[in-house]
Amino acid sequence: MPHRLLVTGAAGFIGARFVESLASAGHGLPISVDRRPAFRERPEHRSVAFGDIVDMDELFDWLAKHKPPLGGIVHLGACTDTTELNEEFLRRVNFEYSQRLWNVARQMGVPFVYASSAATYGDGAQGYADDEAKTDRLQPLNPYGASKLHFDQWALAEETAKRTPPAWSGFKFFNVYGFGERHKDAMASVVLKAYDQIKSGGVVRLFRSHHPDYRDGEQKRDFVFVDDVVNVLHFALKHPLRRGIYNLGSGEARTFLDLVRCVFRELGAKERIEFVDTPIEIRERYQYFTQADMRRLRDAGYARPFHTLEEGVRAYVARLAASGVARPAARS
Repeated sequence: MPHRLLVTGAAGFIGARFVESLASAGHGLPISVDRRPAFRERPEHRSVAFGDIVDMDELFDWLAKHKPPLGGIVHLGACTDTTELNEEFLRRVNFEYSQRLWNVARQMGVPFVYASSAATYGDGAQGYADDEAKTDRLQPLNPYGASKLHFDQWALAEETAKRTPPAWSGFKFFNVYGFGERHKDAMASVVLKAYDQIKSGGVVRLFRSHHPDYRDGEQKRDFVFVDDVVNVLHFALKHPLRRGIYNLGSGEARTFLDLVRCVFRELGAKERIEFVDTPIEIRERYQYFTQADMRRLRDAGYARPFHTLEEGVRAYVARLAASGVARPAARS
């Protein structure tokens, strides 16, 4: 029986794009793990060949029963809601579940690749270099970022104790955008929100700046196209990366104005932008600047160029237009 990849978060945004890419990368059908209803409720994923579908709550019993030969674990499943304040929930879903998968990879002797987050950097006071020696100095701005940092710290401690899979790598995803994120609702990228707003009313709304060093719309983020993220995950498995926690962004910070202007241009629409106050509940935790330092991943051998913001938005908008997946009706 051929070895197969186990992919968690497979019905999510990045997970579905990764599973979608497996055939062209020479892999067979994976073992796809997520909440079972998510596979049938998300029309953007309707053409994806998920292979064996396993509910995340049943995974470890399923593995014990079926004992599938694995070629690796790609762990993308997590609560990614940066406004989630239930620390106990985040501990179970983002930390303890990741620990159990790490130990499965270690016991089965297969590579383990997982999603960390740029949210671990907090306000950027320690910079955005993926220097593992500075991990304990980082101060995330929200419980989501803290849950990701705690697992990074645990993984490094396990390495010190010599309890690791044969190869392991974590990736601090920056602001990922691309097709298949509509189910994320408020957590979807500004590209999708701008696309929907332009199509429905012609006006894009952006958060006003509440920081004296940034004008409205000139808050900067490292926006990275999902296809680039998928390519890096394949690199980590194929190389394989022996160990470490790496940044995964484009390496270039761009403004939200840059981003929405790309969407206006791709839709052939007149630029109309309004600014609204950043909600008070997230204002103190809002990041005004992120930019991945990508030197460690480059030094590890990843040489493929990343999409520019213009290239990524062009590809994303084209796929949205061709997909036939309509924006869901507003809830009453």
